[in-house]
Amino acid sequence: MEKQRILAVLRSLKRGDLGPEEALRELRFLPFEDLGFAKVDHHRHLRRGFPEVVFGQGKSGRQILCIVRSLRARGSPVMVTRISSGISRQVRATHPRAVYHPEARTLVLTPPGWRSEGFPGIAVVAAGTSDVPVAEEAALTAELMGNQVERIYDVGVAGLHRLLAYRNTLHSARVLVVVAGMEGALPSVVAGLVEAPVIAVPTSVGYGASFGGLTALLGMLNSCAGGVLTVNIDNGFGAGYSAGLINLMPPGTRLRRKRTGRVPSGRAISKS
Repeated sequence: MEKQRILAVLRSLKRGDLGPEEALRELRFLPFEDLGFAKVDHHRHLRRGFPEVVFGQGKSGRQILCIVRSLRARGSPVMVTRISSGISRQVRATHPRAVYHPEARTLVLTPPGWRSEGFPGIAVVAAGTSDVPVAEEAALTAELMGNQVERIYDVGVAGLHRLLAYRNTLHSARVLVVVAGMEGALPSVVAGLVEAPVIAVPTSVGYGASFGGLTALLGMLNSCAGGVLTVNIDNGFGAGYSAGLINLMPPGTRLRRKRTGRVPSGRAISKS
């Protein structure tokens, strides 16, 4: 079915009924591979600029192996988030090139010779060492998208002099991901110091009244500092993804898109 649809688009392109960009728009929604328990979206990189990323939590080792094999066959980087060390060992037994990052609970498998383009502009800031797993998930996501990430960890509001020691890095970033638990105050502080957008990530770190990150989430949503965007509790992936999109978007992209009606090319990851 998918093969026939692709052939129809290509024949229309050959006849001149479709232009190259119209054909690309058609192909962006094709195809997916049905594994029975999952439908792997092999054309997500055409729509979003980067292949599908696998959310590992709740999936069995067999399921993750099948999805990784399907994605790897296309020669693209593979990323699995929220994966246990035990299941990561199963994947690495079949794919020795895979690298497991235990702090972030994330597995990355890149093709031979693959290198991140390393576009500078992202800083990931964590309030405490306990927030680092979420911060690392954000940093790894942004790096796999082709960004260079500066990490600034353990600079929470209990000792602001630690944060101020990194003023130059903070001010040079085009976008910042700020991760904090407890009362979640750090994103507001950072946003009051810089002109770049701040993506706030509440974590479930804290004592009883933090309510598993709800206190930090509400504090970030109610920030009095402008330019603070808040993602869900412990959602390092979502923050890193958004930061990567912002950083890879050239200056003036919105205006060019309005004039031409074209979506600029970029590198992004989309979650399954």
